[in-house]
Amino acid sequence: MKCEHCTRKECSKKTKTDDRENASVEVPSPAQESGKEKGEFHKLADAKIFLSDCLACDSCVSAEEGVQVAQQNAKDFFRVLNLNKKCDASERKVLAVSVCPQSLPYFAAKFSLSVTDASRRLCGFLKSLGVHYVFDTAVAADLSVLESQKEFVRRFHRHSEQEPALPMLASACPGWVRYAERVLGHPVTPHLCTARSPQQIMGSLVKDYFARRQALSPDKIFHVIVAPCYDRKLEALQEDVPWASPGLRGADCVLTSGEIAQMMEQSDLSVRDAALDTLFGDAREEGRRHEGTNSDGYLAPIFRHAAKELFNEDVGEVTYRALRNRDFQEVTLEKGGEVLLRFAAAYGFRNIQNVVLKLKKGKFPYHFVEVLACAGGCLNGRGQAQTEDGRADKALLREMRGIYATVPVRAPESSARVQDLYREWLDGADSPRARETLHTAHQGPERPADGRDIKW
Repeated sequence: MKCEHCTRKECSKKTKTDDRENASVEVPSPAQESGKEKGEFHKLADAKIFLSDCLACDSCVSAEEGVQVAQQNAKDFFRVLNLNKKCDASERKVLAVSVCPQSLPYFAAKFSLSVTDASRRLCGFLKSLGVHYVFDTAVAADLSVLESQKEFVRRFHRHSEQEPALPMLASACPGWVRYAERVLGHPVTPHLCTARSPQQIMGSLVKDYFARRQALSPDKIFHVIVAPCYDRKLEALQEDVPWASPGLRGADCVLTSGEIAQMMEQSDLSVRDAALDTLFGDAREEGRRHEGTNSDGYLAPIFRHAAKELFNEDVGEVTYRALRNRDFQEVTLEKGGEVLLRFAAAYGFRNIQNVVLKLKKGKFPYHFVEVLACAGGCLNGRGQAQTEDGRADKALLREMRGIYATVPVRAPESSARVQDLYREWLDGADSPRARETLHTAHQGPERPADGRDIKW
């Protein structure tokens, strides 16, 4: 099966896996473990999706990584839940689930609920299974955006023809980053923003900040991410927590929104809605998102920050202008007929190829590009809004976009929690600990590994 995003011949290879790996399996629910029929999950199958359905094509995924990704599924989640019921209290894991903001509109549309009610239904369901804490990733996304803002300003100041630091390319999408690191290399990787993604930062928050607040050893926490795409499973393999013991991952398991929805549809458990938890142990803040119609929303806040910091210009509404197609849009700051800033949003592999080609030719007019692997943005992640035959559910996606637009937008600078974290957790916004925790180094291509398409 050939990756639809890629035209390279070497991506056409396919290695068959044993059919037994792809068979439907019955996953025991907590109710089954206690001898009850209620709550049984009938043949809860591993998600039937090829790695080639994302940007993780042959040159991006080694056989070893494929095995590790295959282990991130509902079976692993239920294994921990059921072990908790059997083992001594001293050996039990604390289960924490973090939900990406682009997943909630999917649950809202899927079950005909508001975003708030969908988050409460999801939280209640997960806790009925035995999960202890359910968080959203808003504060982690705030930190990622704020660090990206500061990095752009630094790059703008040091940019020169001899040592080009621009354009800065967004690095929150793991499919795009994996493709850039494993396939493209120079001259692309030096332009990737070094700020960690919200998922990576959330891993550190849960395994470091939250663990210390709860007086828990990080290895006692089993952290699950609910995300809209399968590439987040790959990202979890590289998420070692800074300042922790080597090999400690921020996310132990990533489940797509679709995998969780399948569990919810098959469950007979009696579920009581519950409010999401916070890392801070107090009342939850209202649901919110960053500005951006279908994505993590990096372009608008970075654009506003750069306009103010670099040119003392206050930007109100950010106006997007569609260029080649609706997934390639441009935003500019102009003064006196001169273009001061030129940003772009490039979603989907065809637009990514266009960006890379122009960048390699040195004919790239943009200072910053928000790059996302999925056409249509994160809401259109392959782990949600798909029909049974694997096609995009356009009607559901339209509904999700409408729901997402109703979620209140709040600038990351306005979060008091973020300032508390900089001060209490990171020893200051510009400290060595903050740089180590919130930033990463991007690698170039390695020797191409034997790739294979895997169903899990």
